[in-house]
Amino acid sequence: MSLAPRVVLVHRRTEYEELLARHGTHGQAAFFLSSRGRSIDEVARRHDDTRRALRDVASAVPLTWRSSRVERADLDRFLFAPEDVVVVVGQDGLVANTAKYLSGQPVVGIDTDPGRNPGVLVRHRCADAAGLLRAATTAGAPVEELTMVEAVADDTQRLLALNEIYLGPPGHQTARYRLGTGGGTDPGEAQASSGVLVGTGTGATGWLRSLWLERGSTVPMPAPRDPRLLWFVREAWPSPATGTSRVAGELERGQVLRLTVESDRMAVFGDGMEADALELTWGQSVRVGIAASSLRLVT
Repeated sequence: MSLAPRVVLVHRRTEYEELLARHGTHGQAAFFLSSRGRSIDEVARRHDDTRRALRDVASAVPLTWRSSRVERADLDRFLFAPEDVVVVVGQDGLVANTAKYLSGQPVVGIDTDPGRNPGVLVRHRCADAAGLLRAATTAGAPVEELTMVEAVADDTQRLLALNEIYLGPPGHQTARYRLGTGGGTDPGEAQASSGVLVGTGTGATGWLRSLWLERGSTVPMPAPRDPRLLWFVREAWPSPATGTSRVAGELERGQVLRLTVESDRMAVFGDGMEADALELTWGQSVRVGIAASSLRLVT
């Protein structure tokens, strides 16, 4: 007997909730903001809109289905099941934060603040939730397969990301490593920099685009569904021992960027989730390329 689908509502703490956690009461939070020329009213309104959206989406779940909720800070400890339908209620970035923990489950993005969010990944309104849930569980559901990027370390640690993966120092120091492409016969180039960024077409509107513009790159940016990644080295430093001949490129399916650590510590994290990073040390290597899995975004 098959289980009924489970709807997992993903959300994050609102600005209002973060203010209360810091200041204790509404009055103290209001005083803090007013002392800086701001009003708590707009923050409270957005909080109310988000809570209302969560209630509306929860009420759209069929009575015979199961449901659960998970907050962004707990995603790395939440176990998603194969039969789950994941509903992200919030901002575009929350979809990216969630994607790395999934393995093919359909994702519905609900925009809680239309006009404030770009709506690239949270494309739907609360009123559409019931129909989207039914569509997500039918054969041939209308989904868009978005390319993801993957990092795999030599000790089998693995990291997925929807927008980009960053490899670099955990603070503001210089990272030292050897960077190569292709097979193991390429010795790579010794480099010293502030890190390496590898991004997808979905990430082409964010951090990746800023580097692409700053370099004046002539390589076309990939679209979200394109099986192609772009990579850039940030602030590579030329010296007698380190080079700058490999500072940008693209990867197609089956191609990898290989980085071998030559400093005490490097961090690898995806989509800004620094708290859930891979930790690499001297001599370890990591390979970055197109992930076998993709984000299945319900359209």
